[in-house]
Amino acid sequence: MRQQPWRKWMFTGLSVAMVVPMLAACTGDGESSSAEKRVLRIGVLYGGEDNEPWFRQQYTDIFEFNNGNIEIQIVPAIDYNSMAYQRSGEQQKQPDPYEEMQKLLNGDNPVDVVMTEYNMLRRLVLDNSLKQLDPLMQEDGFNVDDYVPSVLKGIKTAGEGNIYALTPTFTSSALYYNKKIFADAGVEPPTDGMQWPDAFNKARLVTKGEGAERTYGFMMNRWGGEGFYDMQTYVEPLQLRMFDEKAEKMLVNSDQWANAWETISALYRDKIIPNQMELQSAMSESSMVEGPVNPFSYDPFLSGKVAMMVGDYYYLNELKRAQQSESNIEGFEMIDWDVVTMPEHPEKPGVGSSIYLSGLMGINSKAQNPDDAWEYVKFVNSEAWAKLRSRSVNEMVARQEFLKPREGMDYNLAAFYTMEPAQSTSAELEAAYRKYPNIYEVISLGQPLFQEVVEDKKSTKEALAEWETQGDAKLQEMKANAAASEEGGSDDAGGGTATEVETKEETTEAEATPAG
Repeated sequence: MRQQPWRKWMFTGLSVAMVVPMLAACTGDGESSSAEKRVLRIGVLYGGEDNEPWFRQQYTDIFEFNNGNIEIQIVPAIDYNSMAYQRSGEQQKQPDPYEEMQKLLNGDNPVDVVMTEYNMLRRLVLDNSLKQLDPLMQEDGFNVDDYVPSVLKGIKTAGEGNIYALTPTFTSSALYYNKKIFADAGVEPPTDGMQWPDAFNKARLVTKGEGAERTYGFMMNRWGGEGFYDMQTYVEPLQLRMFDEKAEKMLVNSDQWANAWETISALYRDKIIPNQMELQSAMSESSMVEGPVNPFSYDPFLSGKVAMMVGDYYYLNELKRAQQSESNIEGFEMIDWDVVTMPEHPEKPGVGSSIYLSGLMGINSKAQNPDDAWEYVKFVNSEAWAKLRSRSVNEMVARQEFLKPREGMDYNLAAFYTMEPAQSTSAELEAAYRKYPNIYEVISLGQPLFQEVVEDKKSTKEALAEWETQGDAKLQEMKANAAASEEGGSDDAGGGTATEVETKEETTEAEATPAG
């Protein structure tokens, strides 16, 4: 679970006009029994004036409506507006998100509730920044027995076996597959709990044809075509590090990295996974076929060009649109599909990748209004709230009772919530990314080397050794630049343009982020 600023959780929300009457019925007419006016301050990692209305609609308006004597204030640790503009040629120092959050928690006017990210939760727990919720839950009889086990386990793992935060929603990825392709090939379809070697073996068995007629066995995402970044999805549960926690030494020249490179490069070399050029060629030829325009011809999975594909929960929307449009598109035949859990590594059974907790909420240990803070956390994570949020087409609710397949669709919904999330990146490694904002250059050094392995121009061993050498030199260069900048008082700690390392499920660049 990688860093995800809450502005990136902008999934289509519930209309306040629709849900206020329903939730008000759970608590009364919207008026509090107490006339005392109180303030509840909610700290978020990223925010700004432009995004606050959306956040309120998603998370606070209904609670505030039902508690007329409580005023909710949204306080961002990092304000986007203050970072939006800078002078030409000016380097902007990247703020430390954790340090900024600590200011909200420990300042003169500390926030009461904190909405945090999974990769920050464990650090907050270790620093005693959050109240343990277990005693409050027990006292109020607040039950989480129906929470999705993998979500609850992830929360407890970060909390040393205890609960310090709760999330009402989450999202994840699973393995979509085309039933007909497997049936035609006489190959057993994928199953839940399948290991990666088995998945790739099946992919080889169902791959067939040449050129535009080729059916590929596998794609690591719906856009496809970039093996080096596909590999990040593959190794995420293994938490393979590209460099040490201080960003001083490369760690890629190892047997584990070599095995990963060999596995993924072979799939590209043997055209089991299409590269970008092959994929574009296949899609272009499909769209040029005479006859009515097929709006889904750009989609390799819906076009029947790929047997298995890693896709997120949101992809169900595309499949539903295709299903509903089948009768309106001449010549288009909806594929017969289903979904299973992400394949797992033998050394990490039950651990998946691309699992995101959408809004972890905890209570500040120094909260000025801890009672209302708990009432708020309890409300947003209640069964009533989950029932309403279960209508979302973009994310799943954490309470398993309200998880149901999309209307008119039949698929293995459990595939999206069975896997356990991979552990978060260490605090030291996160600090290295902030200190050297252009550290992506070290990561990108591996991309052309990986391609040379695919093209049989270099062996995996040679490529990894070269990446190690080049990476060590780049890390030392960044360290020297940072030291010189500190001496000179410059904000340019990395010696290059600051680039935020994005989360994997948001952009294609995000897949360059190493797993741990």
